[in-house]
Amino acid sequence: MACVFMLFVIAASFIVPDASRALDPNMRISMLLESLGDDAIEHFPNTEIFGVSAKRGEMIVKEGFSTKPGGGKTRRQSKHFVCTSCHNLQKEDPDLSISDPQARLEYVDMKGMPFLQGSSLYGVVNRTSFYNGDYYKKYGELVTLARNDIREAIKLCAVECAQGRELDPWELESVLAYLWTIDLKLSDLKLSEDELDFISNASGNSMMRDSALSLVKSKFRADSPAQFTTAHESILATAELTGNPDNGKMIYDRSCLHCHDNRRYSFFLLDDSPLTFKHLSDKSGGYGRHSIYQVVRFGVYPRAGKKSYMPQYPLEKMSEQQLADLDAYIQIRASEG
Repeated sequence: MACVFMLFVIAASFIVPDASRALDPNMRISMLLESLGDDAIEHFPNTEIFGVSAKRGEMIVKEGFSTKPGGGKTRRQSKHFVCTSCHNLQKEDPDLSISDPQARLEYVDMKGMPFLQGSSLYGVVNRTSFYNGDYYKKYGELVTLARNDIREAIKLCAVECAQGRELDPWELESVLAYLWTIDLKLSDLKLSEDELDFISNASGNSMMRDSALSLVKSKFRADSPAQFTTAHESILATAELTGNPDNGKMIYDRSCLHCHDNRRYSFFLLDDSPLTFKHLSDKSGGYGRHSIYQVVRFGVYPRAGKKSYMPQYPLEKMSEQQLADLDAYIQIRASEG
């Protein structure tokens, strides 16, 4: 009965609201867009598949496994990662219309969140494009299916990024059902009172709807840009920059330690000891596995017999200035030892 009730709640939440109602801060952006004449979204979860549950999807995303529809627990989706290894589940950009790594860093630091390679899963169902930009260079033709299909994007992430098994149909739809519980709401967008009034009036005025639709869509990105560069190019670029060690500390605490503290997702241990910073300082100028330039821009590929790896940071996720800041922090801490 609990499962049936959950499916009823999920299905009911997808009903398009009366467009004439006053705008509610918790109103779903997808429903607002549809009320303004946008095409209906087609990637709602298929709740007709037995076992589909937003709660089970949340378990898979956060813990890597869930309860089975018939009882017991599933196998772990991945032995190495969970979705939150690389993705936040909360809003991580103060302005969703702009991809600004420094604004993101300051925002996640204020919120006590990690600074990660992957885009936040918060609002991912409101996007229409995935694995954008240079991800084609990494995953090749696998990106073709995933670029405009969220289900294919989830599959790619599960198997290639997480180095795990394929999701069963009920697991995939459950993950999608959970992602719809963290979709964008009206309060997430930076809309002025005048803009809110315009949108509210446009709901009942066909002449204004196109403009209101464009206005709402301008307040969040429908993609997540990704430009890769090389360790060599970053070393050259950062040589011309002055690093800010205070900013570098935020990156070390919110990014490096997220995976490497106590070997949470990595074989390589990082901590706050002088020996750690001395080691990173000694390796920073090269192109080995422990060079911050190499791992940030190229990542670390799986080793023989060990499928876990480190994904790289696109420029939109860690800028050259931020990399210079991280290096500056490491050099100062290394000198203290």
